[in-house]
Amino acid sequence: MRVEVAPALYEWACARAGISPAELGKRAAFKHLGAWIEGERQPTLRQLEGFAQATHASLGYFFLPSPPEERLPLPDLRTLDGRAPARPSVHLLDTVYLCQHRQAWYREQAQHLGASPLDFLGTATTQMPPADAAGGMAQVLGFDLAARKQASTWEEALRLFISNATDAGILVMVSGVVGTNAHRRLDPEEFRGFALADPIAPLVFINGADTKAAQMFTLAHELAHLWLGQSALSAVDPLHPSTAAVERWCDQVAAELLVPAPALRAATQAGEALPSAMSRLAREFKVSTLVVLRRLRDTGTLTPALFEQAWQDEVRRLQAIMARRSSGGSFYNTQSSRVGKRFARAVIASALEGQTPFREAFTLLGVASMGTFNELSHRLGVA
Repeated sequence: MRVEVAPALYEWACARAGISPAELGKRAAFKHLGAWIEGERQPTLRQLEGFAQATHASLGYFFLPSPPEERLPLPDLRTLDGRAPARPSVHLLDTVYLCQHRQAWYREQAQHLGASPLDFLGTATTQMPPADAAGGMAQVLGFDLAARKQASTWEEALRLFISNATDAGILVMVSGVVGTNAHRRLDPEEFRGFALADPIAPLVFINGADTKAAQMFTLAHELAHLWLGQSALSAVDPLHPSTAAVERWCDQVAAELLVPAPALRAATQAGEALPSAMSRLAREFKVSTLVVLRRLRDTGTLTPALFEQAWQDEVRRLQAIMARRSSGGSFYNTQSSRVGKRFARAVIASALEGQTPFREAFTLLGVASMGTFNELSHRLGVA
C-alpha cells in the first residue's frame, strides 16, 4: 500500500526535526527519500510510519495538503539579532506540550483536594522597581542572603533555591532531554527555560542541558515571570539580551534577588584581580561565577568588552567541567529533577490512593515498571 504525500511535508518534517533530507536519506529505510521529495515515488504506510518516528512528527501530519503552521502555546520572548526565532524545534514544542499536560493533571488533582490559588502570583508589575520585586520574592521563597549562608557551596544553594520554590507551591522541572529520551537533547542556545503561569499549578522548566552555573539565574528569571502572572519562553542570554521590556525587567529582578547591588558594592574590593573576585564573591553570595560576572557588569565594575570576554572564557571552563562530570548519575535523582519532586509526590500519592491508574502514573512520571515506581516512591518518602 503506497501513501501519497505532499512533497513539501517531507522537507518540513526534516527541518522541524533539525535533520537534513540528505542526512536522513543515508539510512537504509529512507534511501528513496530523495525520490519521495521529487514526487517520483511514494512510500509504503510502514515506511511513512518510520519516517514520522524518525522526525518526531505525528503520522497524521503527512495526510495534510501542506505543512501546518505550528505556534508555541506561550509568549515567545526570545530574540536573535532583534528578531524572534523563525521556528521552534520539535524538541522544544514537545517539551512545552509535555509540561502543559503535567500542569493540567496537577491543577485538576489540586482542585480536587481543595487547593486555593497561590496569593503571591501576579502581585508584581513591570512598573515596580526590580529591587522591590526581588525583595518580595526573597521573602516568599526564603532565599535571601541570610538564608543562603547555611549552604556550603553555590551548587547547594541552587538545590535550596529549587527546594524552596517547590515548597512555595511551584512545580520546578529541570531536564536536558525531551521526556526521558536521551537521544533528544535540548539545546540551551535555543532556550534556557520557560514559565507556565497558573494560579494553582505554576510551573517553571529549566533546560538541564545548560550549565548548572547558568540554571540559577534562569530559575530566578522565570520566577519573576510568575510574579508578573505571565507565561513566557526565555533565552536568558546576557550577551544577546532580549529586546522585550518585560525580559529586561525579569533579568533585573533576578539579578537583584541573587546579588543585591548594595551588598555587591560593599563587598567589592578595589584592585582585586577578576579571577580572585569572581571566586570570592561566588562563595560569599552563594551564587555561580556567571551570576557574579553579570552583576559586576551591571554595577559598572566591568566594561561591556571585558565582561563579554570574561563570560565566554568562564562558560568554556564550566562546559569542560560539565563534560567531565556527565556520567549519568542516579536515575531516580535525575527523574525526580526532570518531573519535579512536588509533581512526582502528587502523582505517586494519587496512584497509591487509587485515584490515578498506574498506567497513567507511569506515563506522567516517565517510568516503565512497578518496581521503578515503588523505588521512586520510597526515595521521595511517599511509600
